Amino acid sequence: MHSLDYWKYILRANPETSEILVAYLSEAPFDTFEEAEDGLHAYLPAHAGQTETERQLLELQKQFDFVWDKTFIPGQNWNEIWESNFPPVVVNDFCAVRADFHEPIQGVKHELVINPKMAFGTGHHETTWQCIAAMEHLPMAGKKILDFGCGTGVLAILASKLGTAEVEAVDIEEESYRNTLENSEVNGVTNVTARCGTLSAVQGRDFDGILANINRNVILDSLPDLAGLLKPGGWLLVSGILLQDEQVVTEAAVKAGFEKKKKTERGNWICVEFSV
Repeated sequence: MHSLDYWKYILRANPETSEILVAYLSEAPFDTFEEAEDGLHAYLPAHAGQTETERQLLELQKQFDFVWDKTFIPGQNWNEIWESNFPPVVVNDFCAVRADFHEPIQGVKHELVINPKMAFGTGHHETTWQCIAAMEHLPMAGKKILDFGCGTGVLAILASKLGTAEVEAVDIEEESYRNTLENSEVNGVTNVTARCGTLSAVQGRDFDGILANINRNVILDSLPDLAGLLKPGGWLLVSGILLQDEQVVTEAAVKAGFEKKKKTERGNWICVEFSV
């Protein structure tokens, strides 16, 4: 199989169940999710293996009402799929996100050109949209920022556009790492340092702020380390969290030394700002 071959899992469910499934399956090797009229499409790299993923799907069917099947997608078809399913995103008059095959967007303060390839984070999902909206009001100019789970690099690139002194971006997926490098170059950004790996790959310390749009379990596991990477008075913006998980994440954050500042909701997803 080619390294960019994918299995497309078609999960037929109502919208609420689809969003819950994203939260559970984001811990599996799926690296892209796409909303569909009949539910959810989840893309699994062919090399990741299907046995464990399908076992998890069978377990989830015991808890939630959905059915699924799958189809094989050769890697060379991927860009066509994205181009046909990737309209521009406009976050108020603050920021627009488009691909390089779209026309420029007028009337916004910041326009980002993001070619998503296999990585997550285009502005379409409620979590990325909320993070972008929150960044308009966070202190960025001259600051040192970490983007933990950078995906396409969209948040790191926006942070750079907002005048940060330096941005370090890390993602465990090699495709996300490469996509962040490519998108940084497309947007003329030169102060984003991308790394491939877990949080341990981060080389910076004493960050003024951390962006973490990942998923509940990764955030819960990482909160103490994230607190240690921030300077006193620093902030943490987290998303990728379902509304029903707000309490458990907030309690864990407080235990790790954070104070909850603000929260937004969009669909069934929340975005929370903490400080140390």
